[in-house]
Amino acid sequence: MDRNTGAAEHPSADPDTADAGATERGADASGSPVGRRVILGMLGLGAAGMAAAPWLERRLDTVLAAAADKDPTGVTGLLPGAGGFRYYSVTSSVPHKDADSYRLTVSGLVDRPAGYRLADLRALPQHRIVRDVQCVTGWRVPHTSFEGVRLATLLEAAGVRPGAGAVRFTCFDGAYSESLTLEQARRDDVLVALRMRDEPLGHSHGGPVRLYVAPMYFYKSAKWLSGIEVTREVRPGYWEHRGYDVDAWVGTSNGRDDAPTA
Repeated sequence: MDRNTGAAEHPSADPDTADAGATERGADASGSPVGRRVILGMLGLGAAGMAAAPWLERRLDTVLAAAADKDPTGVTGLLPGAGGFRYYSVTSSVPHKDADSYRLTVSGLVDRPAGYRLADLRALPQHRIVRDVQCVTGWRVPHTSFEGVRLATLLEAAGVRPGAGAVRFTCFDGAYSESLTLEQARRDDVLVALRMRDEPLGHSHGGPVRLYVAPMYFYKSAKWLSGIEVTREVRPGYWEHRGYDVDAWVGTSNGRDDAPTA
């Protein structure tokens, strides 16, 4: 289950299955005539609904995210957002960070420890990946884009020392953590992500910066990323201490056989 970064499939509505003959005759299901003004009005409402859909999705996401941020029970995580994601946190609240307050540190077994502001990360080469997001409980959000700096770029800039074998990630919620082997962390499809679905990462989606590990279950993609520490060996993360697999490849871990996302 993607409890720090949860995702859920957002079911689409079924196609309209109304009696086609009645539609062609300009009548409702009871056979009563339907005037031209009514038909044109219905078409107008449909068009307005389609135009308003993006605004409604953003509004619903904002409302649910705000509620989740003040919900220590986690009940709001049961409600799917309009974009297909659910809002999870392992703490009762998470501080908000912006361009002035955000910092990402790179430390541990490196020659050149570093600290990055949001502007520093934005100035580095950006890479965009479009993949399905798979939650370990079975929910899937298709064709989701993430954009950011390859983790390998930050590791190379820091100068990984001999003897290092893993990377540990910490988050500014104060509780969540994750780890990857050094080989996994250097993959081209592992990002320090700044954008999702071609928009800056919002707070509820782990912004302003999160980890994105495309080929693994989404609990590996830690939200609210604040620390990258190079270590000698893998240290199990928050949910791995609670039974989830450390090597969380989609379809070949956690007892699941989902289609791969990479």
